[in-house]
Amino acid sequence: MAALTRRNFLVGTGLVGGGILLGISFAPGRLATIRKQYKTKEASVLTTWVRITQDNRVSVIVPHSEMGQGVHTALPMMLAEEMEADWDLVRMEQAPANELFANDAVSKGFLLNGQRLPAILNPPADWASYKLAQLLDVQTTGGSSSIRFTGEFGMRTAGAAVKEMLIKAAAEKWGVAEDDCVARLSHVTHEKSGAKASFGALAEAAAAFEPNATPTLKDKKDFTIIGTSKQRFDIPDKVRGAAVYGIDADVPNMRIAVLKAAPVFGGHVAQLDKSSIAGRRGIEDVVQIKDAVAVIADNYWRASSALADLSVSFDAAGHGDVSSETIFTRFRAALDADDGKTNIVQGDVSIDGARSLEADYKVPYLDHAAMEPMNCTAHVKDGKCEIWVGAQDPLACRGHAAKVLGISADDVTVHPLMLGGSFGRRSGVLMDYIERAVLIAAQVDYPVKVMWSREEDMQQGAYRPASISRFKAKLDEKGAPTSWENHYIRDEESAAVHIPYAIENQYIRVSEVDTHVPYGVWRSVASSQHGFYIESFMDELAHAAGQDPVAYRRALLADNPRHLAVLNTVAQMADWGRPLPQGRALGVALRESFGTVVGQIAEVSIEDGETRVHHVWCAADPGDVVTPDGFIAQMESGIIYGLTAALYGEITLENGQVQQENFPDYEMLRLATAPKIDVDIIRSGATLGGAGEPSTPPAAPAVTNALFALTGKRIRSLPLKNHDFA
Repeated sequence: MAALTRRNFLVGTGLVGGGILLGISFAPGRLATIRKQYKTKEASVLTTWVRITQDNRVSVIVPHSEMGQGVHTALPMMLAEEMEADWDLVRMEQAPANELFANDAVSKGFLLNGQRLPAILNPPADWASYKLAQLLDVQTTGGSSSIRFTGEFGMRTAGAAVKEMLIKAAAEKWGVAEDDCVARLSHVTHEKSGAKASFGALAEAAAAFEPNATPTLKDKKDFTIIGTSKQRFDIPDKVRGAAVYGIDADVPNMRIAVLKAAPVFGGHVAQLDKSSIAGRRGIEDVVQIKDAVAVIADNYWRASSALADLSVSFDAAGHGDVSSETIFTRFRAALDADDGKTNIVQGDVSIDGARSLEADYKVPYLDHAAMEPMNCTAHVKDGKCEIWVGAQDPLACRGHAAKVLGISADDVTVHPLMLGGSFGRRSGVLMDYIERAVLIAAQVDYPVKVMWSREEDMQQGAYRPASISRFKAKLDEKGAPTSWENHYIRDEESAAVHIPYAIENQYIRVSEVDTHVPYGVWRSVASSQHGFYIESFMDELAHAAGQDPVAYRRALLADNPRHLAVLNTVAQMADWGRPLPQGRALGVALRESFGTVVGQIAEVSIEDGETRVHHVWCAADPGDVVTPDGFIAQMESGIIYGLTAALYGEITLENGQVQQENFPDYEMLRLATAPKIDVDIIRSGATLGGAGEPSTPPAAPAVTNALFALTGKRIRSLPLKNHDFA
């Protein structure tokens, strides 16, 4: 099966994300197969995502990975709401990595941009979405799509359908009209007679019915679960230390393998001499694959110690002279060539203006720096493969392992575990950690946990692309922009066109420049770059016009009330325009991504020549929220992630190799210097947006715009640690 990427998914229908839709009535045999395989004496399967036990407990099958974002709680909440289940009787189960549980709402959600189809069009759309999800091995968590697509299109629909099935079963049992029965707190009641039965007592009879693909959904005003903050299912085990992450996998007869890959991407093993570690205690084997070697031992310390002493060399595959400087030189040359693929042409940018501005912006490669380094446990034997891993797309992992080993996907079993962070690194875009693990495991006859050291994790990343973006704009006599030109380099998915401001004439294009550096999705994807570019240049236009940055944006958002409301809210939160303490300044930025509009204002100062962010105000409009506490936590997390990148984040190359090795030279924002963060949620009623990523893009420009207000120095490149403010 094909690995899911943003590009190939766009060809199919939509973008990367994650989701599931009921849709089972229009996938012949799917529900029947699931019922046959997963029904037990204690539980009945009503839909793909719901099992009900005889003791009246509801199990919600969640097709998403838990990465700390709380999706294993929020999605069951959405289903329980529509089902009218007693929340105290609801639990979560991780969906198997099986094509029966392919995430069909990922295509439907992105294709329809979160909108619902008329009922008559749902059956063919459901069928097409499911088949596409199967084709692309889609069971992914990403794109801030779990709630807005899986929840809104899948869990709510499934919950409402199950409620209908339970009421129908009760009505038939009692010989009464369905309209006279109500579901409430995991029971169905016939109000006229007082008859009452639990969901558990009705489940087996209800499972005989086919679910309705277009059931009636509750009005938001009647919600009792959605919109509240429930204790998360994953937290107790994390507090007790019982949560099992990929790196915690423990399989009988398992050995530990520590990996060393070619330091220059694309390189191969040139020479390997195992004699230097021969006879060492606990060493089982030394395994070579095309671009890496691994020492296998009975524990991590022995394997890593032996690997450090192993005599191995790699070739540079012709990339030994590549550096960050040479890469950016190529980028600039492509911009200077003034060609590229057009994203948008609107109006005529050649029109005259009273004033013209030009600016180039630059950002470096960035690592994901997840708390848990890359790892994968694999056992390959007798033509079959078994994998234990924390991944954003377990089904894609299964397909990729099968392809690498040349076996059927049916012969690969994946056990999804929790993820100790990811931010896109464990997506289905680059599954090098799966590939290397199964290739190593294929050479031995026991299970192997392949572990990457922190250094290996950082120097063998799938980085956010480095990029340059060139802008040209013209202003009229009043300072309003009349034209906007943007030519940028290196992007996985264009976010350059997402400009909310009223600018009549636009010309935006991209030039691709391939390098040997692997890249993948990073939190907020291309919006992390373009958010910085666009909002920084908007600030430059405001300054050139001699206008206040907030007032300037307001005037250009008159026809965009949703963005204007966010801007006005965050300006009010920060009391924009108030007198500030000496040495402090405010900066503003506004960005929509993944369906959520976020405005931020940062208060900054310079302390000992370095940038200090004291306070960040954040207003966000996701349409609505499922768990307010969870949404706020995601906003805060995204801000911290964005600030870390803005202040310190930088992957550099010399002689073809990544220079950063660990946190001492890839610094993180620490508690002692983290800002106070205030978040205000705007429930506009717009189509439901995402939470995990939208707060990252505005963080950098809010800070750099504040720095300009404070110092008069315009920041056009990141990270800020490279700038002298002394």
